[in-house]
Amino acid sequence: MRGASVLTCVIALLAAGTASAQEWTKSKWGPDDEIGAANYLTPELALKAAQLVKTGKTYALGIPVDASTPAYPPRAFKITVVQPGQAGIPGLGPSKTTYNDDLLEGWVGVGSQLDGLGHIGVEHVYYNGNKLADFADPKGLKKLGIDKVPPIVTRGVLLDMAAHYGTDVVKEGTAFNAKEIEEVAKKQGVEIRQGDVVLFHTGWLSLLGKDDKRYNGGEPGVGVEGAKYLTGKGVVAVGADTWGVEAVPFESQNVFEVHQILLAMNGTYILENMNTAQLAADRAYEFMFVLGQPRFKGAVQSMINPVAIR
Repeated sequence: MRGASVLTCVIALLAAGTASAQEWTKSKWGPDDEIGAANYLTPELALKAAQLVKTGKTYALGIPVDASTPAYPPRAFKITVVQPGQAGIPGLGPSKTTYNDDLLEGWVGVGSQLDGLGHIGVEHVYYNGNKLADFADPKGLKKLGIDKVPPIVTRGVLLDMAAHYGTDVVKEGTAFNAKEIEEVAKKQGVEIRQGDVVLFHTGWLSLLGKDDKRYNGGEPGVGVEGAKYLTGKGVVAVGADTWGVEAVPFESQNVFEVHQILLAMNGTYILENMNTAQLAADRAYEFMFVLGQPRFKGAVQSMINPVAIR
């Protein structure tokens, strides 16, 4: 009987695990949904965000990118400026027009970037149960492409973790979970709401060009419980002034589990390498957030320069 009871428990646990897995692969917005938490966005939220604008001051949240910008390996990036068809001539037409063009070579996951829902999966299963073999193609994703993401115009919230810990640069591996997130939000007098974009300031970007080895070697960031807390609030996106948004070294042996929770399981977008320093300096804890990313058809990610307005 005891053996039968143990077997019954094992079967129940396995069934629960299967049910849980089946549950996260189904979007609350239906089997055809490809935009995840962007469904929370409404004209009403955009109007409310506009009401936060009191001074008109704008903040560029993207960082400049060049060939020296550190990136998650093996990613790299470079620009080549060319003057096509102009060699040996004074210019085009009677007015002698000349021009420069750019050639971009590299990965779009460098610098400030938006992670789309086709970026991270769990054992080759991605947001809304999409299996890699069914939608991934070298010429572009057949589903979940970055071009599907609508303009994100909503309320932005900054959580200044550096101030919370009393340091210029938060130590790598520091995980922000529900307790820390709630403490900082309360201290700053802000409430995290459905449809928000939540950004974390850690001071990590200040290492760029000064200590690139440390910058690449780890980072503070959102913990597993913190990711579940934020998705439970119904936020549209989570970002930080770090290259991966989540705490590295990881809290456990799981690799990029926070990415899995945000992207694959909840359709919540990730904003990496956000330049939050000036927002933190101005104590701009809530603002209008505006993002219209390049619509590379079928792309997994996109370089971005969101704007905060207050």
